[in-house]
Amino acid sequence: MSDPGPDELVAQAESDIHGVGVFAITPIAEGAFIGNYTGLPTAVDGTYVLWIEDDDGNFAGVDGDGVLARLNHSSSPNVEFDGPALFALRPIEEGEELVFHYGDEWEGVP
Repeated sequence: MSDPGPDELVAQAESDIHGVGVFAITPIAEGAFIGNYTGLPTAVDGTYVLWIEDDDGNFAGVDGDGVLARLNHSSSPNVEFDGPALFALRPIEEGEELVFHYGDEWEGVP
């Protein structure tokens, strides 16, 4: 049996944090694989660009086009990326917004 894709676990909806966010449509277990960040490669920063660091310290941008492109920031994240793969840091309840820490420049932003 294969892992469920993000469309089976999450959906976009209006967010109290900012605009549109990503919300669990079913409970998600701690450590669960949620899905991969998808989109076209880019060297230009933008609203939905995820910067992924490789083993050599080089960064590559992915201009998000999937449901995960709408993830909002939190300094208390419940998900994190390992490359383009998104995982749950703790159990996530149905209806809860998925949030990740955007990076050092966002330190201190709730």
